[in-house]
Amino acid sequence: MSSSQKIAVVTGASSGIGAVYADRLARRGYDLLLVARRGERLQNLATKLEQAYGIKAETLVADLEKENDLARLETVLAGNPAIRVLVNNAGIARLSSVAETPVQESLAQIALNITALTRLTHAVLPAFKERNEGAIINIASVLAVHALPVSSVYSGTKAFVLNFSRGLQQELASTDVRVQVVLPAATATDLWDISGVPLAALPQETVMSAEHLVDAALAGFDQGEPVTWPSMADTGLWERYDTARSALFAATQTGQPAPRLLAL
Repeated sequence: MSSSQKIAVVTGASSGIGAVYADRLARRGYDLLLVARRGERLQNLATKLEQAYGIKAETLVADLEKENDLARLETVLAGNPAIRVLVNNAGIARLSSVAETPVQESLAQIALNITALTRLTHAVLPAFKERNEGAIINIASVLAVHALPVSSVYSGTKAFVLNFSRGLQQELASTDVRVQVVLPAATATDLWDISGVPLAALPQETVMSAEHLVDAALAGFDQGEPVTWPSMADTGLWERYDTARSALFAATQTGQPAPRLLAL
């Protein structure tokens, strides 16, 4: 890709949320680097977007759970000065109880949802800071603040994404590097196909299309939201939650055991 054109990188780009992000960013004039496991789907999407928007779209076939593939992408991101946007969208959900889940499935969720996202952020951040320009969009989940009997690992990984993103936002507050974290509720994507909970099992009125999800998330980005809840109408709920979280943390800073916990 020509370094004269700004590039957006989208992981998990072959379908669903990632494919819609690719479309919307191409529409905004970005060249693209599309990353996913399914090469044929990636190439079809790249061709479609090049024809529709007159941009350049390259593909990188990679399974980001695998060390060699992840390291290869890290090298690309760290070495391309044209990259201005990273959408950390690749993720996996395995919804089942911990006791009934093979440990390798739990580790796979951690590898993709946490390790890959963290390493790719590390890969782009030095250049973003040096230029004082760039944006990182991390896709979390409403389950970052809620856990179900079948979502212990998944909720834990998305809680990491939320807190990792919020810490980065504070770290970068004096710069023009943007970090947005997006918390989708149920979204119509093929993530459900391997999750253990079929999409058809959900109340259909609670499921958002991937197109609506991404359009809402980008509207939040354009409005300067650091944390975007695409399906939540009452932003006061989040503001009160966040205020209570800060108060809770402040209340721990006493250096003394709580009176109820002192021996009688």
